[in-house]
Amino acid sequence: MFLQSVLLAAFAFSSSAFAAFGITTTSSSVVIDAGSENSLKVTVNSNSCDITSIVYRGEELQGQSKFTHISSGLGTATVKAETISGKYAKVTCTTSTLTHYIVVSSGDSTIYMATYTTAEPSVGELRFLARLQSSKLPLEYPFGSVSTTAGSSSTVEGSDVFVVSGQTRSKFYSSERFIDDYVHCVYRDSDAIHACILLNSMSYEGSSGGPFFRDINSNNAGDDTNLYFYMNSGHAQTESWRMGLHGPYALAFSRSGVPSGKTMDTSFFSELGVTGYVPTSGRGYVSGTATGVSSSFQRVLHWYNQDAQYWVYADGNGGFTSPAMKPGTYTQVLYQGELKVASSSVTVSAGKTTTANIAASSPSKTTIWQIGDWDGQPKGFRNADKQLRMHPSDSRMSSWGPLTYTVGSSNLDSVPMALFKGVNTPLTIKFTLSSAQASGAATLRIGTTLSFAGARPQATVNSWSGPAPAAPTKIDSRGVTRGAYRGFGEVYDVSIPAGTLVSGSNTITINPISGSSGDSYLAPNIILDAIELFR
Repeated sequence: MFLQSVLLAAFAFSSSAFAAFGITTTSSSVVIDAGSENSLKVTVNSNSCDITSIVYRGEELQGQSKFTHISSGLGTATVKAETISGKYAKVTCTTSTLTHYIVVSSGDSTIYMATYTTAEPSVGELRFLARLQSSKLPLEYPFGSVSTTAGSSSTVEGSDVFVVSGQTRSKFYSSERFIDDYVHCVYRDSDAIHACILLNSMSYEGSSGGPFFRDINSNNAGDDTNLYFYMNSGHAQTESWRMGLHGPYALAFSRSGVPSGKTMDTSFFSELGVTGYVPTSGRGYVSGTATGVSSSFQRVLHWYNQDAQYWVYADGNGGFTSPAMKPGTYTQVLYQGELKVASSSVTVSAGKTTTANIAASSPSKTTIWQIGDWDGQPKGFRNADKQLRMHPSDSRMSSWGPLTYTVGSSNLDSVPMALFKGVNTPLTIKFTLSSAQASGAATLRIGTTLSFAGARPQATVNSWSGPAPAAPTKIDSRGVTRGAYRGFGEVYDVSIPAGTLVSGSNTITINPISGSSGDSYLAPNIILDAIELFR
């Protein structure tokens, strides 16, 4: 009996550990068996390129009402399957404007992908969307239930912000800045099964928006748990979409917790004949030192041109080395937090490291007072700590005002992160000046991170009304209500004439103005970065 038990256990182990790697084709599908210990079997529809089945460790994880695909499905595609070097199963799906690659490596539990485009999908969203069974993978990482909309009782806004157990939830609230987004997952607690999108420095190089852009990552919607990799979208879009190769990226399955994305090795793509893939040997680097930004701020380097984008954090001494970059000429930007403080041009050559130091300059001015940090973010202002993960109407938000900030005695929480026209305006600032401070002309600088519906700030200083600024570049997308705060980052300087400021008590009010109208939290609004009075 003992020997029989040992033999049965050995057989069970060998049947999963040594399952045959390879591809099986039928008239309607391509089936890839990874031949891995934690067995992975993937079925691809040979007419549409939809992934219709994902069996991991003998369990079907793919949702059955809707499938896994690019965008919302390619509809029809030419699908070709092949085995390369006896160790890679490769499926190539081709349409007139897009080629999508699905790759499974022998013995692995990961689906590697890359997507080559010559035009943006007609819906304006280029994304990979895995629709997985919510009963089997109900939880979301890293931000938890903020984007779980299953069991909603009502809709707050549009068809994508819901109320669940008295809290606002939305798929948008799963977002993470591209520079920090290397892994996001859906999972279950019982046996630590995770399905995770893994990203490395090449994954976002063909996307748009820069290091601080963010988009939808996950959403348990009830019928399915959706896991996304957004490459391009119209969500608070700030630059043109890039074409070419997007990726590599991966959908990885694990039963030992959250895998690492940042260190994901996709160098084997050089063996696969993937259009647009540039191996490390065909790339170059930029290194140098960034100066002029206090160590109290994050120092971020960003390189971009019409074809690619890259980023990296500088170290504690300001030193940096870029990821491996495609050859070309790039704009190099230094950010103080998320505020652009310097830019230059740099040319990258294959096989070489180019030295390109960069420095932020210090403007010549005398600050009278400043509210908030110039960092391109609304950090510290009221509700900024909540806005990424809930709607402005959520009961967990503090009152939006109207509020009054008194220089020298109020804390930053006395300033709302967003000013909504006719809802929580005006913002009132009270301050006291000496006769020396009050003499002569001055400048009021109002920094914003995002504008909605053409809103921009107009200031009144004591009894003097400042001019109405010109309308900013319009971003045709909701912002603050869907967890976004970053746009073009307009800065408005208001020239205050001599004699306007007085010795003693002074008052400034700020109102967002716009030719548009709106209701409540969809009213024209601006998100604040910092406010400064100087001369």
